Amino acid sequence: KMSEDDSQSFAFLVKMDNVRNLATVLKAIHFKEMTTVVVTENGMKFIVEDAKCAQATAYIQAALFREYIFNEETVMFKINLTILLECLQIFGTSSSSPEHPPPAMRMCYTGQGSPLTILLEEGGVVTDCSILTLNSDEILDFEFNSENVISKIITKSEYLKEAFTDMDSSSEVVEFRVCSSDPQLRISTFGQAGNTHVDFPNTNDVMETFECKEPHTNRYRLTLLKPSVKALHQSSKVSLRTDTRGFVSLQYMIRTDGKICFVDYICAPQEDPDL
Repeated sequence: KMSEDDSQSFAFLVKMDNVRNLATVLKAIHFKEMTTVVVTENGMKFIVEDAKCAQATAYIQAALFREYIFNEETVMFKINLTILLECLQIFGTSSSSPEHPPPAMRMCYTGQGSPLTILLEEGGVVTDCSILTLNSDEILDFEFNSENVISKIITKSEYLKEAFTDMDSSSEVVEFRVCSSDPQLRISTFGQAGNTHVDFPNTNDVMETFECKEPHTNRYRLTLLKPSVKALHQSSKVSLRTDTRGFVSLQYMIRTDGKICFVDYICAPQEDPDL
């Protein structure tokens, strides 16, 4: 085992008192096998992509770790997310108590080609996991910039959960319509049994923020948007932004141990077959 003082030989070394905080956020983006990990001095990003049309990013700020040592410019690699989550949850997922503190974690990586090494400790029992890493491919840049955003809605997640639960899974697309008159937000599906609409009024208890520069209607493939429901169920608030191209960004705020993490889900609009 490397001594604690040997931290200079790592590309990064992080420690967390409760590994379940990390596992909770990563479960929110676990809809594909592989994830790209990007580490900077500000924190870690875990990115999952689907068919070059959707991208989920979990942001774990450096402040969420008890210790965060980072010795490189940027570290980037691919890893099997299913295996990573199995390792992080090796001591189970049940909640902790004063008598049974949660499992603590130490994670380190020495550089390109080396495995990701995770040490978990619970009640004196230590488990050592070593996971193969791969060189990462180019990450898609969806070029989602705030200056191109034409609408922004912040609401409590519970309202969106109801809308997503009511969605007709036989519908190929889900439609978001945003405009300044009531209903400000309408979410629609078009299934075999007919059309379903869920309307959101712009009242203070439903919408914390509502900004709309111009009315717009965009459709997204339901299969691409569906994975973001995992993050929705973990979150307390969601920000829904649309840009001039019709790309949608769903940013979920997830609380773990009083600290806040974000999962960002960007989805490309359905191309109009008539064009």
